[in-house]
Amino acid sequence: MLTNPTQQHARRSLGTITEAARAVDVIHETDVLVVGSGPAGLSAALAAARAGVDVTMVERYGCFGGNITAVGVEGMAWYRHEQTVEANGIGREFETRAFEMGAAVQESQSQSYELDAEGFKVVADRMVEESGMRAMLHRTFVAPIMDGDAVVGIITESKAGREAIRARRVIDASGDADVAFRAGAPTHHTPREQMMAASVMFHISGVDKHAFIEGIKADPQTYKDWAGGGEWNIETGGKEDDMFSPFLRKPFQQAIDDGLIPAHLSTLAGTWGAVHDTGELTYMNLVHLANIDGTDPDDLTRGEIEGRRQAMYALDALRAYTAGCTGARLRNFGMTLGIRDTRKIDAQYNMTEHDVREQARFDDSIGIYPEFIDGYGILILPTTGRYFQLPYRNLLPKGVRNLLVAGRSSGGDRVSHAATRNMSCCAVLGQGAGIAAARSIHDGSELADVDIAAVQKELDRQGVRFS
Repeated sequence: MLTNPTQQHARRSLGTITEAARAVDVIHETDVLVVGSGPAGLSAALAAARAGVDVTMVERYGCFGGNITAVGVEGMAWYRHEQTVEANGIGREFETRAFEMGAAVQESQSQSYELDAEGFKVVADRMVEESGMRAMLHRTFVAPIMDGDAVVGIITESKAGREAIRARRVIDASGDADVAFRAGAPTHHTPREQMMAASVMFHISGVDKHAFIEGIKADPQTYKDWAGGGEWNIETGGKEDDMFSPFLRKPFQQAIDDGLIPAHLSTLAGTWGAVHDTGELTYMNLVHLANIDGTDPDDLTRGEIEGRRQAMYALDALRAYTAGCTGARLRNFGMTLGIRDTRKIDAQYNMTEHDVREQARFDDSIGIYPEFIDGYGILILPTTGRYFQLPYRNLLPKGVRNLLVAGRSSGGDRVSHAATRNMSCCAVLGQGAGIAAARSIHDGSELADVDIAAVQKELDRQGVRFS
């Protein structure tokens, strides 16, 4: 069971040590440096390269894709329905390219593809190679290089030790605003007790597909079935309530009632992604851990261990109470926890709840996003054609220059974060950031003064709807 954070040992200093001053080799110079290769970072790097500048992308893991590959979140656009209006662009390209390469299947609840987390590693490899960018895996960002208030590169740590990379523009796609925070930009850190729960994604095999599907047909679940108890009390717009959802809770409640799993695991519930002819049941989003701060390694440690423990309890319940799962076994976990919520920058413009609920429009739009809100007890699906625009100013942190922040750490309030933190929105923000960084290089302008009309022209050329 997860311990209450107030019961943990407080982080305290046991004294300090002084490291000797040292020279760090500059190993590379680039026009645009992207830190992180998740949906935002990968989109930013590809967009900047396609806009004709020299691009380098740094990633701490051994694959590109972030939440898609490292965590195993395979649903980029599970919100998509017939009337959904989207930006398209590189985020949509992830789906279509994966399908063409045999790394995606039809998603179970929407008009989208579910990506294969392992196969997408190869898809991303090909896209990166085709772009001509410099890819640098297995390097962790540790510090910005500053020239006054301008970010002019980063220091990384790896098996090769500490290395420096100089850049004319930097895009922080770390997910946690790591570059911005360490550069001194003002950020908001969500209190641990208010953060969205972290997730443990896993996949199982040995499922009888026919029996499983027949069981789902015999007792179909809808979004209104999410209601009832703790995390699963949600606000909808009403139109979502009777739509099909690949939701599972009954097996876990039955397992608790029968004493098969501990009573405190009442949060075990969630969705499955796709069931394959091979007997694989993928994208099992069933484990949700409160009080996990993704910027605290101690939280991450206990979350990883407890999350895997809860996943095995979930598997026991599926075997006992879900049709077709009697012979199910674990196939794999994601490489790391799925973190939804940590730091956000104080941007030149911070998104608001009103913006995402009321179809905000901006002159400096870099893309649109459907009215999809998922988080903090709210679920609104984009089934009526409503959408909002995303402003370029949302990527500009206050207090520092030469830096854009793309992804879930862009500026915004609580409810707007429940929209913009989604992977497909992060891809839109990333593509806009990449194009703006490239445009500023071409024009020799500050990021804050970039020609928005020129950015929008390139967005249009790259197939992005921004109005």
